[in-house]
Amino acid sequence: MARKKSLAGQLLSVYQQRQKAKAAEQKRQEQEESQRARAAEQERQRQERAEAQAAREQARAWEQARKAAEKERADRARKAEQVVRDLERRQAERERAAAQRQKAEERAARETEKAAKARAAEALRLDAEQRTRDVLDRLEQLETILLRRATGLHAHRLPAEAAFVGGGADGLVAVLERALTQVGYPEGLRGECRLAFVPETRELLLELDLPGQDVVPNAAGYRYRASPVPGAVVPQPRKQAEAKALYQELVARMALRAIDEAFALTPPALVDVVAFNGHVHSKDKATGKLIRPCLVSLRSTRETFDDLVLDEPELDPVTCLHHLNAIVSQHPYDLEPVRPVVTFDLSKYKLAPEVDVVAGLDSRPDLVAINPIEFEHLIRRLFEEIGLKAWVTQASRDDGVDAVATNEDPITGGLCIIQAKRTKNAVPAEAVRALAGVMHDKAAAKGILVTTGWFGKTSKDFAYRTGRMELIDGRGLKALLLEHLDIDALIGLPKVPPGWEARDLT
Repeated sequence: MARKKSLAGQLLSVYQQRQKAKAAEQKRQEQEESQRARAAEQERQRQERAEAQAAREQARAWEQARKAAEKERADRARKAEQVVRDLERRQAERERAAAQRQKAEERAARETEKAAKARAAEALRLDAEQRTRDVLDRLEQLETILLRRATGLHAHRLPAEAAFVGGGADGLVAVLERALTQVGYPEGLRGECRLAFVPETRELLLELDLPGQDVVPNAAGYRYRASPVPGAVVPQPRKQAEAKALYQELVARMALRAIDEAFALTPPALVDVVAFNGHVHSKDKATGKLIRPCLVSLRSTRETFDDLVLDEPELDPVTCLHHLNAIVSQHPYDLEPVRPVVTFDLSKYKLAPEVDVVAGLDSRPDLVAINPIEFEHLIRRLFEEIGLKAWVTQASRDDGVDAVATNEDPITGGLCIIQAKRTKNAVPAEAVRALAGVMHDKAAAKGILVTTGWFGKTSKDFAYRTGRMELIDGRGLKALLLEHLDIDALIGLPKVPPGWEARDLT
């Protein structure tokens, strides 16, 4: 039993020993496994640490590389930015320089333009001043045309007289025309003249082409106007009334100068009277046709003209013409014509009385309505036709003429005072008495008062008492015109005068 227990014990012991060995082996294995696990863990940890270290090293390297790359990029960026800044700076400098150049160029251009404008403005101002001076010079020429007459014309008298002796009227006219063409006139004022000479009456007939209205400057002056740019020279229009007055005075001065030259050139023994007609060439604005109206006409004796002081600056040329009893256009600037005192046929060199002031009247003129000056010359013509000679007229103050004439009849002749009154009413008795006073003052043999109106009983009685006065009323004047001048006139009175009939007026 003991052996069996020992064996069992032994077996148990062996088993236990084996179990212990197995347990120890297992434990050892477990320890080894644990050691290996720990070693593996340690290795793993070491590897992890190594890997972590490597990762850290790599991360550090990457970070360093990144930082280096970033630094390099930053450096490149800085360099690029610096290049850009340098480029921008240089561009800005170039732009500033260009802007400065442009500003300088613009400033220079403005200065140049300003200087050019200043020069242009100054040139325009000088042009305006020059044009104004030209206008003033022209006006001075117009205003002094009578004062600045040619001298030395008397030297032509002997050649003119010799030409008349050798060639008659034609020779005299030829010499006078040559002499007149040599007389100096301002530009634009010399007009063509035509002459004719009537030896029987010692009358020189002078027809002159006057300058047109355009000879008077339309501008009173010129001024520089700065705006609108670039400025301009603008005229200052002359007032129409002033232009008309200047032209009227010029026509009068031209007429007086022409007559003065005619008398200066001709010997007194040959020429005692100058008949003057002043015409102007123009166009009719209504029809466009060429016209040649007569603007002034007169006849003057040498004695009457020599009494004038043409060199007197205060002489009024228009008033002077009226003093000479000239027929002057009331509106010469408008080319309003007048009927010439006398016209002449240049081709025949003789008077053509059929086209004088009488022929120019209407077929049945109204004596009250015709121009006062034309009425005066109509009366002159009537009494010349009746037979009175040496008619001398004086400037009228009452729309009539005061005239002194000579009746060459050996029995009833003598000095005759004639006064004409164009009126629509009765002639006052004072006018008849005034004529008697003139007759006494002139020691006249006879006095005639002729009118378009009529005389009252007081006037007729006064004239009858003097015995040397004759009163001719409108009816008598109408009859005389019909008898001597073949003019069947009308008398446009507002009422039929006492003792008249209506047919006396028509």
